[in-house]
Amino acid sequence: MTLMNDKVHAYKDQMGELSDVLPAVVKSYHEFTGECFQAGAIDAKTKQLIALGIGLFANNEVCTFYHVEEARAKGATDQEIMETVAVAGAVGGGHALSQGAMRVQKALH
Repeated sequence: MTLMNDKVHAYKDQMGELSDVLPAVVKSYHEFTGECFQAGAIDAKTKQLIALGIGLFANNEVCTFYHVEEARAKGATDQEIMETVAVAGAVGGGHALSQGAMRVQKALH
């Protein structure tokens, strides 16, 4: 848990430093993402689980830790979080397999 907290805190610290250099960009980013993660047709917990899956697929360590933390804060259970991991694994495996089936086989012919 310490590694997760350290990484998330380091990210937040670095965003603070970036805000000193590019305040309008950071402000706009936070406004945009804040709006995107508001509950709407999709509830806030599900949006955090979606973001976690994308973070895993993108191999983004900070996003993975951050969105686990946020999903839990929104009421996600460990089971829901781990099922999100499984879905991200299925998408990642499907991505590689579909590209192999399409691109690689095409290249071979």
